[in-house]
Amino acid sequence: MKCTVNLRTNYLSSTHMASGDSKMADKEQAVHAPMEWAQRKDKLYLTIDVDDCTDPQIELTETSLTFKARGGAEKKLYEAKIDFFKEVDPKESKYTVLPRNVPFVIKKKEEGHFWPRLIKDKVKVHWIRTDFNKWKDEDDSDYEDDTGDMDLEAMMNNMGGMGMDGGEEGGKDSEDSDDEDLPDLE
Repeated sequence: MKCTVNLRTNYLSSTHMASGDSKMADKEQAVHAPMEWAQRKDKLYLTIDVDDCTDPQIELTETSLTFKARGGAEKKLYEAKIDFFKEVDPKESKYTVLPRNVPFVIKKKEEGHFWPRLIKDKVKVHWIRTDFNKWKDEDDSDYEDDTGDMDLEAMMNNMGGMGMDGGEEGGKDSEDSDDEDLPDLE
């Protein structure tokens, strides 16, 4: 009899666990959305790397960013919540959902100084990386405006001696000391 009670109890507890498992299956465990970031004196560049993002829920406030969406080949649930190091201006910030990621340009509330880190807490999180393709140091001597357009004419004028106007310096009429008559190729 005791054996039957134990089996019955185990059966009930396993049935209860199975129903608990179905509830847990309904509440799928979310994966942290991987992020990359870079900054300028007045803005942050933040990219959430989720392929084929569907039904994104994005909330940007002055102090935090909350992201939730499905993505990837398996349509996993991705989530992320970060508290910014300092305040940002959500009204002047923008983002777009692209097939491979969700890039943000977030305006800093106080411009002028680079932040030592993206998040408020002084901890290293594995899902936030530095975007070295966009990164510029605060003291970079070649710090340029974010327009990405260089004035080609100004650059050519600064090179000196490399004019393209056909004049004495580097033009097509100038003679080069190492120009020699070369034999014809056969």
